[in-house]
Amino acid sequence: MVEFAPLDYFWTVAYLILMIGCGAVFYRLGKRSGADFFLAGRGLPWWIPGTSNFATHTATDTPMWFSGLVYSKGLYGVWYSLFAGWCAISAWVSTRIFRRSLAGTQAEWQTLRFSGLGAELLRGWMAGWQVALSMFVAGWVGIAMGNVCEYLFNWPLWYGLVIFSTLCCAYVIAAGYWGVIIADVQQGITMFIVIILVSVWAAMAVGGPTQIVEALREMGQSEMLNPFRTSGFVDGDYPLLWLITMIIVPFLGGFGMATHFDWFVEAQRIQSAKNVRDASYSIWWGTAAVLFRNAVWALAVLAIFVITRGELSAEQAQLAWFKVGFDYFPVGMVGFFFAAILAIHISSIGSILNLGSMYATRDLYHHYINPKATEKKVVWVGRLMTLVVLVGSFFFGIMIGKDIVEWLFFALWLMVAGTWLPNILQVIWWRFNAWGYLSAWIANLGVCWLVVWILPSFGIIPDFPDYIQFWLLILLVAAVYIPITFLTKPDDMDKLVKVYVQTRPIGFWGPVKREAERRGLLQARDKIVMVAEKQIKEE
Repeated sequence: MVEFAPLDYFWTVAYLILMIGCGAVFYRLGKRSGADFFLAGRGLPWWIPGTSNFATHTATDTPMWFSGLVYSKGLYGVWYSLFAGWCAISAWVSTRIFRRSLAGTQAEWQTLRFSGLGAELLRGWMAGWQVALSMFVAGWVGIAMGNVCEYLFNWPLWYGLVIFSTLCCAYVIAAGYWGVIIADVQQGITMFIVIILVSVWAAMAVGGPTQIVEALREMGQSEMLNPFRTSGFVDGDYPLLWLITMIIVPFLGGFGMATHFDWFVEAQRIQSAKNVRDASYSIWWGTAAVLFRNAVWALAVLAIFVITRGELSAEQAQLAWFKVGFDYFPVGMVGFFFAAILAIHISSIGSILNLGSMYATRDLYHHYINPKATEKKVVWVGRLMTLVVLVGSFFFGIMIGKDIVEWLFFALWLMVAGTWLPNILQVIWWRFNAWGYLSAWIANLGVCWLVVWILPSFGIIPDFPDYIQFWLLILLVAAVYIPITFLTKPDDMDKLVKVYVQTRPIGFWGPVKREAERRGLLQARDKIVMVAEKQIKEE
């Protein structure tokens, strides 16, 4: 338990007032329309959604799982954070394609890319999936805050889960995405400064980076400094196949959409940017900031490893970075550090609540239930759905408890493994149709639970490492969606031509391109693009 002085409480209370104040300040903008409540009117310059990307992907659980990995594996554990690498490719490929589509959500994209009943079923499936996933993500971020508060104040886990997520929900309900995105900017700047401050403080406590290296060598742990060590192709603690997987999956995944569970958050930022160029810059900047953050964190965790002589348990190691601020900061700075942790927590919770509400409102309520709803009604339902996602997150958070890292990797890799290739195919291959994509999602959801949890528990198959499970799921799900794709008709050519002309996808679109040329649509599009690019340069 950490003791707070009056100055520490001041920083904490002042920050909470500032955050809730964002809801009051931007309430007027958020209530104007559904586009404002969910996308801030689609007029943001690149640095605002870019900073928000960084803030959202720096959640309370992030330093926990990252600290646990680096503490146990050294710099080799940094490879786990390469999932952010998909953004580097996406910024120049799928980000541009998606922004040109003008689809408000990834679910809406399904009815633009595909046609017929299959497209409508896909939109409903994707929307329902994202609402449930938003509850799940908000739950694991919330329970991570519960773990921090248990360590800090000796509270029961559910206190930290409920209290701060509920306070965050207040300004999200009031101002919607306007409140989320503007709060994210100051949260991102605050946490960026504090992350550097705490990490440098930890390094200095040991004597600096050089002393960390020397201490690790004296402890016989110099291999922790080698991020490229391997122990065989599939054997040992550091298999080469795992390393290959961690490189291939994110970088090739950048050519597709929804190849990673974070894509849904990125998609909202992409569509809130004022144009294609700003959307691309925002994704690139968010990625660069995340990778820099992880490098700084790694330095701090290695310092903690030296200080504790590597004797922390796996559960204690998850709190390694937090321990620096709480154990080494002077009175007054501890509260400032805790306020920064609240910024880390609230930025992610706010984004996820608004995101889940957007799918529930735009793609389920407005599209299927009440297409004629007024903008005022859409905003009202959006606020109600924000509350529903919050309550759902509490149930998931209690279910996750202290198994944050285990649940994280299941959601991060395995629950999207079978759809990884289909998510790329929907962008690069014209013949991949709605029925193939829908069958991939349904098959993956069932097969991943069988391969990861159910069959190993009954001894039917071995409990494979996660990187083998990933490739196994890709093969098993492909055995479902590839035959279905070829046994069903292609999507409507008129729809394919429209999406090709509007979004300019890459890859294998030969028949569609020839049809668009025959209709004279590509020539007309090129003239429009030239005019638009000229206007952007003049700005």
